[in-house]
Amino acid sequence: MQGENNSYYVHPTAIVESLAIGEGTKIWHFAHVRQGSKIGQSCNIGKSVYIDIDAEIGNNVKIQNFVSVYKGVIIEDDVFVGPSATFTNDLYPRAFIWDESHVSATRICRGVSIGANATIVCGITVGEYAMIGAGSVVARDVPAFALMLGNPARQKGYVCYCGHRLIEDTTLSTYKCPACKKMVEIRKDNRDV
Repeated sequence: MQGENNSYYVHPTAIVESLAIGEGTKIWHFAHVRQGSKIGQSCNIGKSVYIDIDAEIGNNVKIQNFVSVYKGVIIEDDVFVGPSATFTNDLYPRAFIWDESHVSATRICRGVSIGANATIVCGITVGEYAMIGAGSVVARDVPAFALMLGNPARQKGYVCYCGHRLIEDTTLSTYKCPACKKMVEIRKDNRDV
């Protein structure tokens, strides 16, 4: 099945209520995209992914199987979300008193990678090109380029645009990637975790 004007692909088993889907996006088996959500261009939405009302997903985002993106979550361009990663949207969940006022916004900035089975607690921002390790539980803001591991997630260094761990060059106050050789400047205010 093709989307409007054949500009995106929707698998026949998927349920798509939103019309705000960018060109070249692919939505696979048993996914559910709710009304009012937005998905950018050239995205890949995996099997059994749930995208809630008003969730926003940028361009070139890859969301692996069994991920739920709830209302209040904004995912910027070029983000990778690993299989079974979890987003939340209510810091004080109670089934008997829930309403829209409980939604707490979460922003996943450009270029972030989130590992399989990681949990992102709502109300935080994950900075550009940060990497969240598989199974990590992130409950506070994450600096740009930070490598976060564990439960609770703790910063274990910085990563390059290419994803490899950066090595600090103390003579230049920058970081160098041993893989792609890029130099990355980490702002001093970005180092406080």
